[in-house]
Amino acid sequence: MENIYLFMLIAITVLAVFDIVVGVSNDAINFLNSAIGSKAISMRTIMIVASLGIFIGAVFSSGMMEVARKGIFVPAMFSFEDIMYIFMAVMITDILLLDFFNTLGLPTSTTVSIVFNLLGAAVVMSLIKITASDSATISDLGSYINTEKAIEIIRGILMSVFIAFTVGALVQWVSRLIFTFQYENKIKNFGAIFGAVCLTAITYFIFLKGLKGTPYYKDLKSIVEGNEIYIILGSFVMWLLVSFAFQAITKKTILLVVIAVGTFGLALAFSGNDLVNFIGVPMAAYHSYEAWSVSGVDASLFSMQVLEKKVPAEPLLLFIAGAIMVLTLWFSKKAKTVAETELSLSRQGDTHDKFEPNGLSRSVVKGTTWLSNVFSVVIPKSTQEKIGRSFEKPNAVTLTKDQSIDAPAFDMIRAAVNLMVAGVLIAIATSMKLPLSTTYVTFMVAMGTSFADRAWGRESAVYRVAGVLNVIGGWFGTAIGAFVAAGFVVFLIQWNPSVMTPILLLLTGILLYRNYMSHKNESNKTIDEDSLKETGSSSVQGVILESASNIASVVKRGNRIYTNAIKGLAKQDLALLKKNKKQIDKLSEEVDNLRDNIFYFIKNLDETSLRASSFYINILGYLQDMTQSLEYISKTSHKHINNNHKKLKFSQIKELKEVDDAIEILFNKTTAAFDSHSFEQIGAVINNKKEIFDLVTDKIVKQVARTRTEESSPKNTTLYFGLLLETKDLLTATMNLLEEYYNAHDSSVEPATITAEED
Repeated sequence: MENIYLFMLIAITVLAVFDIVVGVSNDAINFLNSAIGSKAISMRTIMIVASLGIFIGAVFSSGMMEVARKGIFVPAMFSFEDIMYIFMAVMITDILLLDFFNTLGLPTSTTVSIVFNLLGAAVVMSLIKITASDSATISDLGSYINTEKAIEIIRGILMSVFIAFTVGALVQWVSRLIFTFQYENKIKNFGAIFGAVCLTAITYFIFLKGLKGTPYYKDLKSIVEGNEIYIILGSFVMWLLVSFAFQAITKKTILLVVIAVGTFGLALAFSGNDLVNFIGVPMAAYHSYEAWSVSGVDASLFSMQVLEKKVPAEPLLLFIAGAIMVLTLWFSKKAKTVAETELSLSRQGDTHDKFEPNGLSRSVVKGTTWLSNVFSVVIPKSTQEKIGRSFEKPNAVTLTKDQSIDAPAFDMIRAAVNLMVAGVLIAIATSMKLPLSTTYVTFMVAMGTSFADRAWGRESAVYRVAGVLNVIGGWFGTAIGAFVAAGFVVFLIQWNPSVMTPILLLLTGILLYRNYMSHKNESNKTIDEDSLKETGSSSVQGVILESASNIASVVKRGNRIYTNAIKGLAKQDLALLKKNKKQIDKLSEEVDNLRDNIFYFIKNLDETSLRASSFYINILGYLQDMTQSLEYISKTSHKHINNNHKKLKFSQIKELKEVDDAIEILFNKTTAAFDSHSFEQIGAVINNKKEIFDLVTDKIVKQVARTRTEESSPKNTTLYFGLLLETKDLLTATMNLLEEYYNAHDSSVEPATITAEED
């Protein structure tokens, strides 16, 4: 049985490596997003600065390791056997939970994850021990668990979410009021003072958060403690001089230095204090095994009171952990996915909204709007106008959502405030010994500053609020999920450790690999050549030519969708119909995205080419009509087969196939005309429209006759009539589109033809 504990120790060590990878992937947003979002400094510089902060923080870390040893449970109440089961369960559930959130692209707290994993596993193990005891009762659970610490952590979570958002919003509002969005001139005059304030706050944060808890803090304790006010004043004077010198010599804004130093400080604090979340448990497991292996006592009898003693960190392990964290930062694609979520929610411009609004987000927005209206009555109008001028954005080219994503998410003022406020809040909480999550603080500060900057306008507020609520919900889901999952896993391991441990490790490996491949495939997904593309032209002729590819794509894909719907009905192929339903959903979404960008299209048109807007709007309207008809045909067919209704009669299938063949010929000719830009062929297609309309009408008449004499299935009749009537609508929309395009193309080339004849 001794070998099982050595096997567990090795497995825990291996899992720790993967835990560092998934943990850093999730927590990278804490220190990267302000620099990435502002695009003030190059990505390479950001990564180098963050890497230095991470590595230095990891190497000089150790003080927080006690959380995994005795912060959540009372070690003396458990045997070595119990502790190894708890640690094994914690590592398995922690790595799976964090990887799950990374795959979704949602930032969560590694601190809360590890704490509630330890809590859940310890509670279940305690209940198992209590159940096996003749004298112990459920009321004795408090002697096993450090309940005071658990309650303190939960309180810290709730407080940090509210305080970080509020303070971030307030500081950003004041900063924007002073500097406005056109801050370049004011930064030249007051930038050195603003930079000195930010850098002083960040320096203070590095001292308290970055050094406290390290083995070297005792050498600095006498210098730091009691002299905080002198450190702050001295830092301010030093940074003020540095700021003036930097701006005078380089002719660049001091905000660049603020962002770089702030990124370094947050990265240092993250690795120095959150490293316990990744290697605290493995180190505790190693020390436990080391103490037990030389004791000669049975594993089920050896008390783990040894964990209550403070032990020094292993410098080599810290060095290795720091190196793994740095490598993860450089190569993890999931870190980029998680970062995109926060940047999307805090972006100043428009973006593709990742979250759908819900009832709660709508209520929050309505309530906030109501409060805003109340304040607007109380505050004098002149004051409102003066404040409003500070928040006026400079006139610029209106960017589409895709173009906005490539532009900076926010300016350097907001980036500096994000870093400064997050640093100060974490420093204050540390000095007060309040447990909190760096993820919660940095994320909510970013949300507060974006809210104060009026990034959450009436157009995007419900989507942004829904996103924030989803992330916050995920945080509480992390706590509940970690508690339940770790408890369940420790129960399975305790039930039969020799069998369940290898099974759970194998399952963990499979799930990690599956999530990795799923995320890799999603990240590497190339744009389909038939995908619809936004038009970038500002002239009539350009819009007409660029629209041709979109029309050809919709017709080509619509042809395939219609054929698959008929084929799926004929063969009763539910899998084909289900796949077809997804394809039409994708096509409808692409058309909707084009319609969403009409505003940007019209804004960027040449004043002499306004006729292009009318053409483009009409084309998109007809494309939407086509997709709506295809959507009805596809989903109705799927619903009929999925509900196991009667199969269509042979005569009905035969007639639908005739219609499908006719539509295929029509759509193929149309696709060929647009692909080859042989627009004279469109006229020939339009001239033959009566023939295909008559064919569909004929099938409707035949079904009416069948219904009166031989049809016995109301569902079949409803389906058949629905398909034929929607096919007529599809054909009508297609012909309207062709006529619109044909007429627009003729009128756009007519002046050129006349000019050529005159010459």
